[in-house]
Amino acid sequence: MGNPKAFLEIHRQEAGYRPVHDRIHDFGEVEQTLNTRERKLQASRCMDCGVPFCHWACPLGNKAPEWNDALFKGDWELAYHLLSSTNPFPEFTGRICPALCEKACVLNLFNHEPTTNREDECAIIEGAFREGFVQPRKPERNGKHVAVVGAGPAGLAAANALNQMGFTVTVFEKNEAAGGLLRYGIPNFKLNKTIIDRRIRVMEAEGIIFHYGVTVAVDNGQLTIDNSSNAVDCHQSSVVNTQYDAIVIASGTPTARDLPVPGRDLWGVHFALELLAQQNRVLAGMEFTKDERITARGKDVLVIGGGDTGSDCIGTAHRQGCRSVTQIEIMPRPVKGPNDPQNPWPEYPRTLKTTSSHEEGCTRRWNINTLEFLGENGQLTGVKIQEIDWQKNPNGGRPIMVEKGKPEIIKAQLCLLAMGFLKPEHPHYPDNVFVCGDAHNGASLVVRAMASGIETARKVKQYITQ
Repeated sequence: MGNPKAFLEIHRQEAGYRPVHDRIHDFGEVEQTLNTRERKLQASRCMDCGVPFCHWACPLGNKAPEWNDALFKGDWELAYHLLSSTNPFPEFTGRICPALCEKACVLNLFNHEPTTNREDECAIIEGAFREGFVQPRKPERNGKHVAVVGAGPAGLAAANALNQMGFTVTVFEKNEAAGGLLRYGIPNFKLNKTIIDRRIRVMEAEGIIFHYGVTVAVDNGQLTIDNSSNAVDCHQSSVVNTQYDAIVIASGTPTARDLPVPGRDLWGVHFALELLAQQNRVLAGMEFTKDERITARGKDVLVIGGGDTGSDCIGTAHRQGCRSVTQIEIMPRPVKGPNDPQNPWPEYPRTLKTTSSHEEGCTRRWNINTLEFLGENGQLTGVKIQEIDWQKNPNGGRPIMVEKGKPEIIKAQLCLLAMGFLKPEHPHYPDNVFVCGDAHNGASLVVRAMASGIETARKVKQYITQ
């Protein structure tokens, strides 16, 4: 610990965002960076507290005190090796993780100024790429083959871990590129897709084989491969059905939670990922017809759902040139302020979150139930809503929803459903098939999906080598 008094003398400093009037006109990343001197000062605030609750809170078990100390001392290479020993993709979590570690930081309890772990780890990995510390590692092969179905964060983490264990790993992805929700669900203004491409190039150089545009099914412990979609294969002209010693299913949660109220079939009512994925594909150069294109340009937009996906819809709507944005949530407004009585430190607080997209302009409302989608000539024109309240259930369990206000209409020509995803159901698989990430646990955080992928890789190794 280089400076035992830093946490008393140096305040938390975040890099902040680009100015609103500048960032809403493009899809470039909104978050800025600190210079090297300021970043080292922030790293020095990590106080080597003795009981590192940051380590406890991180699903990956990141050693924040160790790599913060190395960063403060200017040993960027050591900081990178410490960070990458537990986190295979810090460039992802360093941009989009909600930083469970920071909420569990002792300084968050002390003065609500936790160490800037997320920004620090992003600075470390970007410095590592810049300085050439990130080099492909080719392990000695053990002669065993593993297939990974799905190239989202869980699948990529599993593939990376298995590859380093010596297995020959083949990843099958139904989309045209790797990343899963990292690529098709998270907007470029939070995670530029060149960051994903950079990591995939490293993984390919390490020997991992990727097949894109391929639909596969698992039948009796073997892969059934569907080539009818004209697979885009980055290595071969066709996909060969190889016998695999184990199969990892990391297909995520593809089914979004719907809202089956009258008018749901009107044009203008879409799942959030329909908008987000299409916009990301447009930025990647894909073209859509006028009838296919989902856009907020010149429209009043209503987002149903108060989570991160809803926030991403708000930011995307602004960049597409919307007229207004309203976000409604059926649950009560979270408590405002740093402390949450229901989730005290070091648990993650369920307090009111204001994102960069919210700062760009948005009307936010809570305790709102959606009654009906209204339209003319098949096109959405408004949404009928009603204010509700929640009462304690005398029998225990889920609170009871009761009507509170009178129905009203919100003007909208575009409505985006961002209410989460349904947990997939799987049949009983043979012993050589493993399920991980959101496909196993239901929709959760990217960092938890990565942790699940790594843990599943360990289980695969134990199964094959037992």
